[in-house]
Amino acid sequence: MRLFTVDAFTSTAFQGNPAAVCLLETPVTDSWMQSVAAEMNLSETAFLLGDSLRWFTPAVEVTLCGHATLATAHVLYSTGAATGQLEFKTASGTLTVNRLGDGMITMDFPAKEVTPAPVPGGLEKALGVTPVQVGNSHLDLLVEVDSEETVRTLSPDITALAALDARGVIVTARGTDTDFVSRFFAPKVGVPEDPVTGSAHCALSPYWSARLGRASLVGAQLSRRGGLVRVTLDGDRVHLAGRAVTVLSGTLHV
Repeated sequence: MRLFTVDAFTSTAFQGNPAAVCLLETPVTDSWMQSVAAEMNLSETAFLLGDSLRWFTPAVEVTLCGHATLATAHVLYSTGAATGQLEFKTASGTLTVNRLGDGMITMDFPAKEVTPAPVPGGLEKALGVTPVQVGNSHLDLLVEVDSEETVRTLSPDITALAALDARGVIVTARGTDTDFVSRFFAPKVGVPEDPVTGSAHCALSPYWSARLGRASLVGAQLSRRGGLVRVTLDGDRVHLAGRAVTVLSGTLHV
C-alpha cells in the first residue's frame, strides 16, 4: 500500500500540520489502522479506500479532520489519481473537495455553531489565563482570550486539559496580521497540541464571522510549526482552503 506524509495548510515543507495518508487497496481492520496511526505518530493518519475516508490519531479514531482531508486530496491531485471534484464519504457526511487554479485546495465542511457556555471547573487554572468568553462547539470548547500575544505565549497544563469534558480546547483571539489566531489542544484524543486544525476552524469561522461581520476570513494557527487557514462561511457549511506539500512517499510493507 502506498503511504505519504504531507504538510497541510502550508506551501513550505516542515511547516503546517503533517498528516500521513494511506491509500488502501482492500478493506482492513480498525485495529490495523489504529496500529498504523500509532506507528506514524502524527496527529492524524488518513485511510482512503475508494471514496471512503477515515482518520485516526495515535490513540483513537476521530469523526472530522481538516488537515488530513486536505493532505489526502493533495496526494490524489499531485499523483494524477484525480483531477476534478472529489467527494469523500466520512463519519461527518460527504465532504466535497476542489482544487483551484492557483494550487489552493478548498474543502466543504459542516459549520459548528458555538453556543455560550459557563467556564468549566479547572479550565482557567489549566490554561493559566482568564477567558474573555467560553463557548461549546459540540466537539470542542472554544475559549476567547484577550490578545494574540496571549494565544502565542500560552503554556497550558496538558494533563489538566485532558480531564475536561471535550475532544479539545480551541484558544483564540483577534489577530493583528490576520482576522483571528488560534491554538488547539486535544490531549484527550492523543494530540497534546495540533499544529493546524481544520476541524477547529469549522467553529472558528462562524464564531469570528459573527464578531467581525464578514463571511470570508483568514486565520493563523500559532503553533510552533504554524499555518494559515482561509475560511468562508456559507450557511451551515464552511469552506476551508489551504495548500499542502508532500514530504515523503513510500510503500507500507505490513
